[in-house]
Amino acid sequence: MQISKSTRFILSILSGLLLMLSFPNAGSLAPLALVALAPLFIVEHYIYTKQYRARKVFTHAFITFVIYNFGTCWWIMNADVLGTIVGLIINALIMATFFQFFVWTKRFVGQKEGYIGLLFYWIGLEYFHLNWQFSFPWLNLGNVFATTPSLVQWYSYSGVLGGTLWILLSNLLVFKITYNLWVKKEKFKIQTPFVWMYGILIFIPIGYSLITYYSSSSSEANLRSEIIVTQPNVDPYSEKWRIPVDIQLNNFLNLADSLITPETDFVLAPETAIPYGFEEENFINSSVYEILNKRVESWGNTSLLTGASTYKFFDEKNSFASEFIAERKQFVEHYNTSLLMDKNPPQFVHKSKLVMGVEMIPFSEQLPFLEDLAISNGGTTGNLGTEPVPAIMQSKGIRFAPVVCYESVYGDFIAQQCRKGAMAIFIITNDGWWDDSPGYKQHLNLARLRAIETGRWVARSANTGSSAFINPKGDIVQKTAYNTKTALRQEIELVGKATFYVTYGDVMGRSFGFGFFLMLLFTGVRYMRKLKGF
Repeated sequence: MQISKSTRFILSILSGLLLMLSFPNAGSLAPLALVALAPLFIVEHYIYTKQYRARKVFTHAFITFVIYNFGTCWWIMNADVLGTIVGLIINALIMATFFQFFVWTKRFVGQKEGYIGLLFYWIGLEYFHLNWQFSFPWLNLGNVFATTPSLVQWYSYSGVLGGTLWILLSNLLVFKITYNLWVKKEKFKIQTPFVWMYGILIFIPIGYSLITYYSSSSSEANLRSEIIVTQPNVDPYSEKWRIPVDIQLNNFLNLADSLITPETDFVLAPETAIPYGFEEENFINSSVYEILNKRVESWGNTSLLTGASTYKFFDEKNSFASEFIAERKQFVEHYNTSLLMDKNPPQFVHKSKLVMGVEMIPFSEQLPFLEDLAISNGGTTGNLGTEPVPAIMQSKGIRFAPVVCYESVYGDFIAQQCRKGAMAIFIITNDGWWDDSPGYKQHLNLARLRAIETGRWVARSANTGSSAFINPKGDIVQKTAYNTKTALRQEIELVGKATFYVTYGDVMGRSFGFGFFLMLLFTGVRYMRKLKGF
């Protein structure tokens, strides 16, 4: 059977639309991901069998991934239109390029090796997206199940990349069955082994997950802690700069007062809750410290975790983010910071996973002019300083992972915090930059996967919504509405037991990342040998 040029483009568009509709809050039809790539695979294999030029596949793949990127993340344009368009096009090009690696391996090495290579290339890409400068793991395929936590309880072993592997294998089987029936006109009876394989691949993980999900996981041995999350609802573009500092501080402090009890261990305030930056070493001499400390003392035994923009001075350059100040003859470094206040001196932990294009400009160390392209999001922009390693905080013997905004998308990073003893995950964020769009909803749902991976409760304080509490199964126990000034209180369990994922981290990512280079090298060698006629 012939597949016309127009049909091939329709199939490429179909793959993009199915991927988009499977993603949280862009359709939230997660099971579609298990078939979404099959149309693109059909196009690729048809081009392969007709011995058309390989670059034709790149065009179709780019169409698919452009639709996927823009269909799910268009809302970022609420912060910056041009930067978003450029960033999403680059990300689609990267995805299409890694798909092209699979095409080359299939052509120069063999079909079987090509499909094996696909697994290494794609999971390798997603692992790199968690670790390189152009880091954007938001669209990793395994994230599509964020709204269906009952189906992926096994992420506590594999992490999100296990979901990506599941999706790829499923799509390859759907492609095989569909291509045989539609293009090769084979009888359905011949596809029986593939249908059985598909059924096993789908229903065994789902069955295990449902059994785990509906089994009680609460332990009487776990300690419990009462947490309050505040949502002050301050516009980060206007009100943050117009309303006096003391009013903004009392805004969230009063929200906490409305719910606080003698049993409350922590009050969480969001990222950017303190509207102006300050020097860490002189913080205790500031009016902000005086206001916060006075309220914390009035609470008795309750600690405060809040977001802050801070900076430190150095006599020598501390990192690439350090900027020389001629007047002081010193270097200054700015941070997006978690600030903990209790009966001890203030503790600071700096955000490590920075928002690309806002807090970190990829490759600007090599190309300094790129820093002028930083997107303004109502806070400190440019290249910020970071913690050298994932860090945790502790108050009254309770250890927790302080997670600022975008860090909640990085599963292995938070697993490292839990490996260091964090018994709960406290997320502070400001999702008001994207307005009332799918962005803040997706951000909340992705945090559900962190709960599953680590087996920890998540307490989430967002400036404009949604603040929430998430249990270790990924269920949202409480959440607030968007654009609402409010607070929530919840008793959570403090979990010390480590999941497989916490203990061993992203084993799959590291393994497939290493395999990516081996497979690409093998493909390159075979290509060179063919050129030389061996």
